Amino acid sequence: QVQLVESGGGLVQAGDSLRLSCKASGSTFSLYAMGWFRQAPGKVREFLATISWSGGTTYYADSVKGRFTIARDNAKNSLSLQMRSLTPDDTAVYYCAQDDMRQRLGLPTLPSLYGHWGQGTQVTVSS
Repeated sequence: QVQLVESGGGLVQAGDSLRLSCKASGSTFSLYAMGWFRQAPGKVREFLATISWSGGTTYYADSVKGRFTIARDNAKNSLSLQMRSLTPDDTAVYYCAQDDMRQRLGLPTLPSLYGHWGQGTQVTVSS
């Protein structure tokens, strides 16, 4: 079955950068769009970024546009999220997710369009 494993979270200070990684197994990774989401305590899961199955197209939430960069390496079945200029508002559990449709036309931004999720990695930004 599909497994997604995030890593790279931790405790950083405001203004710092952090790079999250997601390693996928159990599916043909290169055929599925991938996304990053986060969930802070007491809040709904928030879409952050998505990348097409080919890697040629990306889309970001306004809250992270210009600060976060999503990328994928299909040869290594891996996904990353480079985060810069972090603020305490970025504190959350971060999840990677795999689209539930192969070679989707367009980019999925709704959690309901993703069929597989990682266990999450905690990012804490101190002020």
